[in-house]
Amino acid sequence: MPERVLVALGGNALVKAGQRGTLDEQTATLRSALTGVVELIRRGHRVVLTHGNGPQVGQILLRAEAARGQTYDLPLDVCVAQSQGETGYLIQQCLQNLLRQRGIGDHPAATVITRTLVDPDDPRMGHPTKPVGPFYTQEQAERWRATGWRIAEDAHRGYRRLVPSPLPIGIVEASIVRRLVEAGVIVIAGGGGGIPVRRERDGTLAGVEAVVDKDLASSRLAVELGIDTILDLTAVEQVMLDFGTTKERPLGTLTVQEARTYLAEGHFAPGSMGPKIEAAMWFLERGGREIIITSPEKALAAFDGSAGTHLYPAPGGKTRKQRPPFKNLPKRQAKKFAGLKQANERERIVGKKTKSRSPGR
Repeated sequence: MPERVLVALGGNALVKAGQRGTLDEQTATLRSALTGVVELIRRGHRVVLTHGNGPQVGQILLRAEAARGQTYDLPLDVCVAQSQGETGYLIQQCLQNLLRQRGIGDHPAATVITRTLVDPDDPRMGHPTKPVGPFYTQEQAERWRATGWRIAEDAHRGYRRLVPSPLPIGIVEASIVRRLVEAGVIVIAGGGGGIPVRRERDGTLAGVEAVVDKDLASSRLAVELGIDTILDLTAVEQVMLDFGTTKERPLGTLTVQEARTYLAEGHFAPGSMGPKIEAAMWFLERGGREIIITSPEKALAAFDGSAGTHLYPAPGGKTRKQRPPFKNLPKRQAKKFAGLKQANERERIVGKKTKSRSPGR
């Protein structure tokens, strides 16, 4: 049965390890990564795509630094906006070309420049942790510190600027994305976690020098759109326990409680799988039905239930072929999920009711 699916493209869907990240390389990598997505669309599923932007924003900041004094400075929120336009265009064009080449026809697609609302009182705003931009010498770093930037040494390779990573409390363009999806448009949105903005006292919005975790923003967008399934395409086929050791073993299914236990035991590193697991738990605790984590090459097999790691709210989760549509769940279970979704409309992530940890980028 056709359904709405949010596909989250990881960085390896655009730039693979060892590549420079040229536009030709990104386009070729995208063609491969989007193969499974094309088949989902052919089957009639309505797809929303999100994507990372770390390398792209890094390149934008490098160009801005090289041109400093010759052109206007670029605040970080504007850099994120630029990356959304650039990467959205590449995804949009590559996807439509693939659809036409596969004989599926002209399918409407659109990139939505997406803003993510953050709370200026989020404690994370006062504790910058995310390195961005180029490396600086110690002398350069001291000059930037004098301007108010938070600077830290990065793995003995030099000094980099640190910016905060506040939690997403809303997706400004969610209603626009919803209308486009309902009209049958393939939507690319929420690139790089969205452009961080805050609400001023007069109700206007202002950009924030920060980065929002892309996995949490994708989960937030899915909840606001009423999407039940997220297909998270990353660098590994399955989530692993004891990753990188001789005891490494894959996980086929995972409940929220199991994920929380493994996370506390240190199985999911803060800089890699940890943020995905935290974002998955957040989504599933607010009415989400399933998150599938796998590689782009295994996207279709994982969606059909024969690959990847499948995360469910509670024990008894079934593969896609076995699991009934949300509307056909037993009355008691459907009522529970509906209640979670209604509660989410009233809930802010930042507050006493929310105990989510701060994920990495």
